[in-house]
This record gives sequence, structure tokens and C-alpha cells, in this order.
Amino acid sequence: VSALKGQGIDDLLEAILLQAEVTETIVADPKGPVEGVILEAQKELGRGSTAAAIIQQGTLKSGKAIVCGEYYCRVRQLIDDKGKPVKEAGPSTPIRIIGWSGPPDAGDIFKEVKNEREAKKLAEANELERRKLESAETKSRGSSSVEDLFAAIEKTQKKTFTVLVKADVYGTAEALATSLQSIKSDKIDLEVVDMGVGDVTRNDVLMASAASAVIVGFNVGIENGVTGVAKHHGVTIIQHNIIYELITMVKDAMADLLEPELKENKIGAAEVRQIFPLGKAFVAGCMVTEGRIQRDALARLMRGNKLIHESKISTLKRFKEDATEVRAGYECGIQLDGLQSYTEKDVIEVFEILKIKPSL
Repeated sequence: VSALKGQGIDDLLEAILLQAEVTETIVADPKGPVEGVILEAQKELGRGSTAAAIIQQGTLKSGKAIVCGEYYCRVRQLIDDKGKPVKEAGPSTPIRIIGWSGPPDAGDIFKEVKNEREAKKLAEANELERRKLESAETKSRGSSSVEDLFAAIEKTQKKTFTVLVKADVYGTAEALATSLQSIKSDKIDLEVVDMGVGDVTRNDVLMASAASAVIVGFNVGIENGVTGVAKHHGVTIIQHNIIYELITMVKDAMADLLEPELKENKIGAAEVRQIFPLGKAFVAGCMVTEGRIQRDALARLMRGNKLIHESKISTLKRFKEDATEVRAGYECGIQLDGLQSYTEKDVIEVFEILKIKPSL
């Protein structure tokens, strides 16, 4: 079929009607108790928590009480797929339901109950049941095997990048969390501690602070005053309206958590030609043979193939004047920090340590 071109739609509808007639299992009762499935949920400014849904059984009307998992709703308003308010919605009708206590999860089933009081009671019972299951899982993980113990030790040795995901709708939050968890790395793990919809709030920052997590927000704003709270608690907020850019920003933040790779880069070298006394110390009179010699740079003194000393260049002179840098082909006086003994033909190698951003 092609919804864009309208091809095959009539054939599809005919096949569905035939299945309904033969099996008698996909026939809805518009007069029975209301039942449906959540397609998407979000928090809207001025409306609170809303959910897009498909009615599967019964007819939903304004004022009815429904419950879905840990959330309940006394229907304040129904909006159809064209954005217009309607009084009721029957089977197979896509509808936006306004009046939820919180945004329910996409894919969850909602059902009609007697009144709002009963809906709230059932939602609280469902939340309590979820907490009991989580507690039981935690206890079962406590009595782990030797393999689990080794796995836990390995995990503690490996860095973990913890994130709290916020998005405009639950479907996007789930997709973003899945995309983030699919980032593969041998050096660092990514863990999603929580997901939510709507703008980044103070509670989000406090939760992220407690979990040492970074808040990753897609297509959401930040409530007034929350930026200051995040700065106070040292919580980083990564935001973007393009999901691929956001994932790239998270990857960069993960890489920043890793220790940088150190690489030695040779700057120059000088050969000791003569030794001069300088006060109570000695200075090596040198000829710069390659690159450049920099004052305060890292240096090592090599005698043949043997490393004699490694420290910084504490003194660099050109004739009797202090110099910052001397290039190849010129003579100079060099004194290494903590070294008094120089020999002709010694080679002083000057180098720097570069910090290279690690890859995941």
C-alpha cells in the first residue's frame, strides 16, 4: 500500500473487513467499557499532560475516568486528528486525551473505571506494584553468582557515562535513549538512569546530581532558574533540536570523560660542544642541530644511547643574554634543571607531550 499515493488502501480495508467477518475477533463494541492504547504522550504548555490514543472498545466521552499504568485521567477535553474539540470518540478513532495526572507510556493500554477516585486508587496501586518488583529485582541481584561478581568488578573498572533523557514526547525519548544505548565503546559504558517528557526542571537537575548524570534534552527548553541550579550542582545539560547532532554531542562528552592519550613530539636537538661555569653551576655550550630549543621545555640528555637525565630547560642563553628560543644552526648555552654534569658530544633532545583526545 501507499498512503501517499492512495494505492492499495481499498484492498487493505477489504481484507480487514473480511478478517473481521470470518474471525469475529477484531470487532469492537462501541457501547461497552472504554479501552484503548496510548500512541504518544507529552506535556503541553497550558494543557498539562496529554496523550494521543486509539480507542479500541467503547466510546470515550468528556468527564469519564480512565487509568493507564501509574497514571489516571478524568477526561477534560478530547481533540481529534484535525485539532478540533469533539464530544466523544468511538472504536478506531485517533484522539488526543487531555487531563492526565502524568504522561503515560506509549504502547500501554488504558481502561475506563467508575470514577476519578477509583482511577487514582488503581494508579497508585500500580505504582506500588512496580516499586515492589524493582525492589525484588534489586534483592535478587544482591545474591549474585561468582560470574556476576566478576562482571561487577569489570564494570567498576570501566568508566560509565550516566544520562537522564528529556524529550518533547515519550516516543522520541525512547528512541533517543535507544540510540544513546547503542553507542558502542570498549572504554566507556553509557547508562540511561531515567526518561521524561517536557522541559528540564529543578527536580531533573537534583536527580541528575544524585546520580552523577548528564541531562540530555531533545527539543525541550529549560525552566526559569534551572540553569543556575544546574551550575550550582555541577550538572551538565546537553541540548539540541536535531537528534543526530545531539548524539554527536553526547559522544564528544563521553570522549572527554576518558583520559587523553599522550604522544611525545620532538621539538629539536642540540649537541654539547663546551662546558662553561655559571656561578656555582655549569652551562653546556651547544650547537642547535635540528628544530629549535625552547626555555622551560621538557628535555633529556643522552650520552650515546644512554639516558642520563630528564627535566626542564631552566636556563637558555644566546651569548650572555637570556633567550626564549634558539633555532637550528645557532649556538646557545643550556642548563637543565637538576643537572650539573655535562660532557662534550652529549645530545640534548627537546620534546613536548601532546594530549590527544581519545576515541570511543
